[in-house]
Amino acid sequence: MTVPHVSLTTPTHLPPPDPTTSPVTGWTRAHWEATADRLLDGLLRHASPTSAQYRLPGRASRSGPWSDGLEGYARSFLLAAFRIAGSGGRVGPALIERYAAGLTAGTDPQGPDRWPPITDRGQPMVEAASVAIALHETRPWIWDRLDDSVRGRVVDWLSGFIGARVNDSNWRLFQVITEEFLASVGATHSRDEIDAGLARLGDWYRGEGWYTDGDGRKFDYYNAWALHLYPVLWARVAGSRADPELVAEHRARLRAFLGVHQYFFGADGAPVHQGRSLTYRFATTAPLWAGVLADATPLAPGLTRRLASGALKHFAERGVPDDRGLLSLGWYRPFLPVTQRYSGPASPYWASKAFLGLLLPADHPVWTAPEEPGPVDTADSCVALPVPGWLLHSTAADGVVRLVNHGSDRLPPPPAPDEDSPHYTRFAYASAAAPDTEGAGIDNQLALVATDGTRSRRGRIHPLGAAGRHAASWHTARLAGAEHRIETTSVVHGPWEVRVHRVVGPRGVVVREGGWALAEDAGPPTEGTGPRWARARRPDGLTSAVVGLLGWDVSGNGLVARARDANAYGVHSATPHLVLPVHPGGVHLLVTLVVLGRDPELVGAGARVTTGGGVLIRFPDGTEEELPGGSAGVSIPVVPGGRPAAESG
Repeated sequence: MTVPHVSLTTPTHLPPPDPTTSPVTGWTRAHWEATADRLLDGLLRHASPTSAQYRLPGRASRSGPWSDGLEGYARSFLLAAFRIAGSGGRVGPALIERYAAGLTAGTDPQGPDRWPPITDRGQPMVEAASVAIALHETRPWIWDRLDDSVRGRVVDWLSGFIGARVNDSNWRLFQVITEEFLASVGATHSRDEIDAGLARLGDWYRGEGWYTDGDGRKFDYYNAWALHLYPVLWARVAGSRADPELVAEHRARLRAFLGVHQYFFGADGAPVHQGRSLTYRFATTAPLWAGVLADATPLAPGLTRRLASGALKHFAERGVPDDRGLLSLGWYRPFLPVTQRYSGPASPYWASKAFLGLLLPADHPVWTAPEEPGPVDTADSCVALPVPGWLLHSTAADGVVRLVNHGSDRLPPPPAPDEDSPHYTRFAYASAAAPDTEGAGIDNQLALVATDGTRSRRGRIHPLGAAGRHAASWHTARLAGAEHRIETTSVVHGPWEVRVHRVVGPRGVVVREGGWALAEDAGPPTEGTGPRWARARRPDGLTSAVVGLLGWDVSGNGLVARARDANAYGVHSATPHLVLPVHPGGVHLLVTLVVLGRDPELVGAGARVTTGGGVLIRFPDGTEEELPGGSAGVSIPVVPGGRPAAESG
């Protein structure tokens, strides 16, 4: 496995590792409890005098500091609830008293720390769901001990959901959860709104464990920390009121999702870096625990813990939480491009969902069974996900997971306009690399470039299928008011991806394709270039490389673009890329080898057009694969040392 590129530290608040029970990560339930306590303690200095608001340092969200303070309370209350309930209430009484006091003050409509009301499509809707979940899970220690007047005020505040307009996305589930809690305490609620929210979730189910977050092709980790999680939590709140057939349907969908979700984590615990709200970090592990709670997981107990602990440990060793005990708006360090306008200083505390496993008793097999290796630990794998239009391919030698994207763009259905998001529209994402988010951002893109430097972008993705080791899509490249179709097929094998592009473009336009952006904190990665190839390499051997196999300029060298403070994985980033200086006009075939791995082999790669018009691909290990279609061209072999030879024939 690749040696990490950042300096790893073992947090001093953690107990020693347990190599017997946890031979892969060393982490046990005690590590989770210690991390939860560290996170909760770090918030203390930022609590208001009544503990109803947590005003954390950092950029305010678009909802403003008042809402952000509620967010700090609600999301950390979720963490506190799992800690309290998971220990049977055997925690320091101050923790219970603090959150009970916050409820008392926050729901006082005349109090100085009162919470903003729940109104149409307002951020308090999100936070109300966390409050409702936390109240349900801690009922014996908090709700049952509140004064009747305080319980009445809590009900009044949560009742703002009844009849309110909700964003048509995962927000529908916030209404479901909150109103189901109201039902559980005998308060007024709307069963029609609960049922409608659950039915809307069904509308978004696309099969094989995958939901889109609202209409369109919006596939990302909201499947993990929202769309699969909240149905499990709703069933816990609803109890006997829940429709058993619907609960069984949700469980079956979660089971299917977890069958593939296990492949999203690298050997070092890092989740694949794709999608929005990535500052929630290890919340990606929430459905792993939910599957156990709901008896809806295909994973062995030791594998569940290995994946979840691996992710939490990954961030802990990289300074998360920081030396103040806080979760910053970022990934490892503060990094705002992984946030959205709705992200405030306390938004990262949706990571609290990762601690759902604490609700499982300490003697549950998920805590006591020996850890089992994850999929990436033992063998290379390739998993096709036709619903989102993805390929996941991983390699045991370096522990890297790569996601090839031919289906998720997070755009509403037409006629909504195209948008180019670095976390959705790249050709590929990985557990060991992130897209550059500033400047040209050329990584994992194919663009037409005009003489003034403007470029086309990959906006709406039109999937053509994903099966086996293949995935394909097309998109419209817009340049100078004209539209041009680019069709791409990816074929993966081991650490390698070969992209076959059929590029329609005007004669004379520049075509540019980027490989992976490789990032490093200590200094810029080293680079190498030559005829139709380029690479960037970190000191640990992790390498990003591109090789032009077909259709690229015979005489041109590859290039490496550098950026600073543009990448979540490091201060310095470098992206190898290729340039075709003159598109011949019409349809032009380009074939590119793209790779991210530890000192990957490039020797022997090639491509040629067959007599039947197909494209025969040869990977560096000699494996060959033929794709139908294509146009005239010749093979470009690679010589020892990873440098392409001169084009022959």
